[in-house]
Amino acid sequence: MADPDLRTRIKEMLVKNLMLQTTADQIADDLPLFGPGGLGLDSIDALELVVSMEKTFGVGVPNSEVASTALRTVNTIHDYIVEKQTAA
Repeated sequence: MADPDLRTRIKEMLVKNLMLQTTADQIADDLPLFGPGGLGLDSIDALELVVSMEKTFGVGVPNSEVASTALRTVNTIHDYIVEKQTAA
């Protein structure tokens, strides 16, 4: 599924489901989601993000190793979703 608005939808999901004090427009595609210097998400946010991805995009994250790679930035989430939807 080639979706030019997928990155925007990911950002909107982040803001809505994680109740971020920012707007989707303020989140850069390559901004780190976790840790200082980025959005500052934590492990609870990571769990919420995984659930939100399943509900919104029908894509699950099987374990923490995959999550640590796939959930780094909006770009990595985008690439992961595209890869999983293409494989399905």
